[in-house]
Amino acid sequence: MFDIQAELKKLPDAPGVYLMKDKQEEIIYIGKAKVLKNRVRQYFQNSKNQLPKVKAMVSHVAEFEYIVTNSEVEALILECNLIKKYRPRYNVLLKDDKAYPYIKLTLNEAYPRLLKTRKAENDKAKYYGPYTDVGAVDEILELIYKLWPVRKCQRILPRDIGKERPCLNYHIGQCQAPCNNLVSKEGYKEIIEKVQKFLEGNKEDFIKNLEQEMNQFSENMEFEKAAETRDKILAIKRLKEKQKVESASADDQDVIAFARAFDEAMMQVFFIRNGKMIGRENFLINNVEAMSRGEVMTEFIKQFYSGTAYIPKELILQEEIEDKEIIKEWLSSLKGQKVAMTVPQKGDKQGLVEMAGKNAIIMLEKFGEQMKRETNRTKGAMEEIQKALHLDKQLKRIEAYDISNVQGFESVGSMVVFEDGKPKRSDYRKFKIKTVKGANDYASMHEVITRRFLHMMKELEEIKNKNMTEGKFTKIPDMLFIDGGASHVNVVENALAQLNVDILVCGMVKDDRHRTRGLIFKGEEIKIPFTSEGFKLITRIQDEVHRFAIEYHRKLREKNQTRSILDTIEGIGETRRIQLLKHFGTIEKIKQADLDELEAVSTMNKKSALEVYNFFNRK
Repeated sequence: MFDIQAELKKLPDAPGVYLMKDKQEEIIYIGKAKVLKNRVRQYFQNSKNQLPKVKAMVSHVAEFEYIVTNSEVEALILECNLIKKYRPRYNVLLKDDKAYPYIKLTLNEAYPRLLKTRKAENDKAKYYGPYTDVGAVDEILELIYKLWPVRKCQRILPRDIGKERPCLNYHIGQCQAPCNNLVSKEGYKEIIEKVQKFLEGNKEDFIKNLEQEMNQFSENMEFEKAAETRDKILAIKRLKEKQKVESASADDQDVIAFARAFDEAMMQVFFIRNGKMIGRENFLINNVEAMSRGEVMTEFIKQFYSGTAYIPKELILQEEIEDKEIIKEWLSSLKGQKVAMTVPQKGDKQGLVEMAGKNAIIMLEKFGEQMKRETNRTKGAMEEIQKALHLDKQLKRIEAYDISNVQGFESVGSMVVFEDGKPKRSDYRKFKIKTVKGANDYASMHEVITRRFLHMMKELEEIKNKNMTEGKFTKIPDMLFIDGGASHVNVVENALAQLNVDILVCGMVKDDRHRTRGLIFKGEEIKIPFTSEGFKLITRIQDEVHRFAIEYHRKLREKNQTRSILDTIEGIGETRRIQLLKHFGTIEKIKQADLDELEAVSTMNKKSALEVYNFFNRK
């Protein structure tokens, strides 16, 4: 359970981005902060002066998380990236990418120019940025024009060469007039290469040279020139403000760093897609006390990328790994193209690693115990069940089944899925019983299990014949949990045997007070300590599958009740019933409608409208 007041006390005195979530764990607001500790706490203090929108947002917050950055500017850019990614309902959402300007070097032209633009396009030009300070971009461009004679005109070259005389920039020494062939294409290319090195390279060398020049001007009492040079230095320093959360390339990258204490390591993975950081994940791993840092990184990469669906073009790592070439070859074969691995020592990539490492330390200090408890109640609980059942096979995926009916009315079956001890709601399935009449839970369970695995067989055959890539029932569970005792287990085992499917089956039995008591496995009741995480997980699974079945059954009953009320009216068949409900929304609104409103519904005529009106208004 996320304790907001307790977590507020753990907030760091650092800049970063915070993400507010509701009870469904959906991100509802993303913001940036100069000091996370101060900003986030403001939401949960006296709400008297808060705007109505803020009050509404806070009322839905069930938990929050945050990412620490190196500066407020980094937090600003990261905030924009995450808002574009998640589009939270309480954020102001931009419709395009015009948040920050770029410097564009038109390498797609014969004689490239430098432009300021707010949109990066796929046009073979080179883009630098985005930058948070528009004024800094103007100063950078002005500085480059003073340092190198790059053309500013909009003439199309070489088409327009010689058509007009050189402009003023040529006469003041800020252009070499390629428009009149006064510089060769090779000579102009050398100028552009110097500009590229300036924009992409280490600015410290340029700053040192300018500082020497500024000092010389000061010594010569040329204070105006010294001030101009000082402004150039400031402009270059602003250029260095290009944020670490914006990658220098447009490739997909994962940045991995970690922090460790005793036998635990907190891994931090930053996901960069198309050059922008869009999110992160944390992983707590155990039993690392005797391992070197390189071994920890190696083991994490092997485990993480063997199970992830996507492998980026480059891994940016905090530590060198063992068997690097073999692992690169393996990842490249999984991706279908070459995967690079970098352990940067300087530059933007090294800054990204530093930021990931800083967040790993904070997560380990602030949330390590919380994540450890969560691991114990999920994966740890699965391991406890595995040991209690004396299984050699690791339990990862459990499917649980239950039947629901009221006096034999509308029997339904439910299937819920738990992976690594957590519910996987996207894999839940519902079954409306088709072949069984009346309240027969055993026959209904036999039907549900049979239909579920017949679906699996059909989909696997479709995949084999390349008619489909993935189905709704293709994932094979490690074990089935059935809400019931030995008799229910026998029914399920018989259904599986008839299909020649070999999957372990457990019954979840309850005591006389309808509380979870334990498991039935291979004809024996397995006692699991009531206080153990394994027992608590069994209880959660049993409650969840029962809830899902009851919920589906209730919807069917409501649907049937709605159908029966309208279907008893003379002249109202299925088509008119559907149109009435679609038009009015509820039975209550149909009751309140007058004759003209009823007749306005498509498919209704005067006679049918009168029948409906009289039915609900008869005395």
